Amino acid sequence: MSALSKRNGTARNKKKTLKEHDFTLVLSGITELTREVQDALFQSGCDDATPSMRCGRPFLTFTRAAPALKDAILSAISDVKKANIGAEVLRIDICDLVSQSAIAHRIGRTRQLVHQYITGERGPGEFPPPACNVSDHADSPLWYWCDVALWLYQNDMITEESLRDAQAVSLINDVLELNHQKKTEPKLTKEVLEFIGSRLK
Repeated sequence: MSALSKRNGTARNKKKTLKEHDFTLVLSGITELTREVQDALFQSGCDDATPSMRCGRPFLTFTRAAPALKDAILSAISDVKKANIGAEVLRIDICDLVSQSAIAHRIGRTRQLVHQYITGERGPGEFPPPACNVSDHADSPLWYWCDVALWLYQNDMITEESLRDAQAVSLINDVLELNHQKKTEPKLTKEVLEFIGSRLK
């Protein structure tokens, strides 16, 4: 086989690994989706996104081909930055804190069944504890979706790809949130990071 044929075969194999991923990026730094803003986003590589506004918040809904969701999201964040319009990606529009109902919706099970997973009445047991709203006077508890996704994967209820996607989205959102806090409250962010960091060493 010639070198050219090998290269072409490799290119075809790489192309086959691409999948389309749907996700939404929430933006900050701009208040209007003017024609100039939309043109700049299009030219920077966001031609696979639909710009929209809701309650004064701009967002981009993407359908992007990439080997994994993580790659699609990171490349889209880079393209928004390249548009040079003053926009920043605030977060991926997926919440990592989920209610019992949200868990049921995401995995296509009934709320009652998820409740039984949580209490141990059904399933393998050891469902992860909630991360938020755990006090007696709080509303319904909320779980980290990453924790739930890991439990689901360990019990053959979701694929490894779904787990990796959940972990990637959570981490990217954490980093985006930290960057946002550094810009809006730089002194406080520095103080908190130094305080917590010194105690985690």
